[in-house]
Amino acid sequence: MTTRPFKQVDVFTATPYLGNPLAVVLDGTGLSDAEMQHFAHWTNLSETTFVLPPTLQGAAAGADYRVRIFTPGGELPFAGHPTLGSCHAWLEAGGAPQAKNEIVQECAVGLVRIRREGGRLAFAAPPLKRSNPSPALLAQVAAALGLKAQQIIAAQTLDNGPVWLGLLLDSPQTVLQLTPDHLALKSLVRGVGVAAMEPTLPASNLISRSNREARAFGAHSSVSDSKTEAGAELEVRFFAPDIGVGEDPVTGSFNASLAQWLIADGLAPATYVASQGVCLGRAGRVHIAQDEAGQVWVGGDAVTCVDGRVSL
Repeated sequence: MTTRPFKQVDVFTATPYLGNPLAVVLDGTGLSDAEMQHFAHWTNLSETTFVLPPTLQGAAAGADYRVRIFTPGGELPFAGHPTLGSCHAWLEAGGAPQAKNEIVQECAVGLVRIRREGGRLAFAAPPLKRSNPSPALLAQVAAALGLKAQQIIAAQTLDNGPVWLGLLLDSPQTVLQLTPDHLALKSLVRGVGVAAMEPTLPASNLISRSNREARAFGAHSSVSDSKTEAGAELEVRFFAPDIGVGEDPVTGSFNASLAQWLIADGLAPATYVASQGVCLGRAGRVHIAQDEAGQVWVGGDAVTCVDGRVSL
């Protein structure tokens, strides 16, 4: 075994332990696929990453580093919170990007640009391929989630490396009150995300909204109240039992593809903030912005919670 630099980073939050944790092995050199997978299974986090030098092709194209991303059950070609968390850890450990305000990450999906927005990082959402799911699959997934047909406004199969099913629902309350059948979902899709836009409410209605959420979540009411104060406009949940993640606290790759779909179809504004993790006692915030060229950027804060070394 080799002692390697290691960080555990909380992503999509500026407050430790309210976002999505990520294990980052800052030197994955010499580790086999099986060793990486074994460690990711042991950490039991939604993702564990291994930072490596870029490939010759990646370096020639401007990559600053390469990352491999593992869930407890397998490797992903791309994921959002591992992208931001690995970049945060790499910079904090002394990584020096070639460009002043942009970092280029190489991963299995290709090169991903990351920019600094003050103290926050944001990645350029990879190109999205999307299609309509089959009515039969949609009906089965709806049943596994406990949804009625009229509660689903729109649905798309979303592919930006990983392939997820996305559902736009009728209200945030519907999203937050779901009690999925994880065993049924595991046999149907690799991952499914649900979302709903918050209605535009006058300030006088914010108290009734937070009370509604407190009733929905009981012990998590304080987290719900903080969401109201932060003014999130989209409520999101994501389930991926097929890759060992029952419910993910905050999901960057899904939020990236979701934003590209919703903005393109006029179902969401070009700039908004998504809330995710309420039902897990988290307060994740995903900052979405589409620039003048049409590129969607997915931003979030990150904070290091564990800083040390690991034997691998």
